[in-house]
Amino acid sequence: MSYEAQPGQPGQSDPNAPYGYDPQGRPYSDKSKIVAGVLQLFLGGLGIGRFYVGSVGVGVAQLLTCGGLGIWALIDAILFFTSNDRTDKQGRVLRG
Repeated sequence: MSYEAQPGQPGQSDPNAPYGYDPQGRPYSDKSKIVAGVLQLFLGGLGIGRFYVGSVGVGVAQLLTCGGLGIWALIDAILFFTSNDRTDKQGRVLRG
């Protein structure tokens, strides 16, 4: 699914991107990468950061492996904090 920036009139909101678009024209998610990173950092062994962004399959895998014995959860948290390309279940870029 690809998104293109749609110029709109001031005061109008795009229902496909209620939080606007990033510089590449991709819509922003209602989810925050900071919240996802904090959840993953502290509760990553349970996969909570992944459940938050809608990655249920990866969340279950982290839950079953205790976040890859903490290593996978820590790396995932760092990637949430530093990456500008992490997306939610709908493919929208996480807000930072």
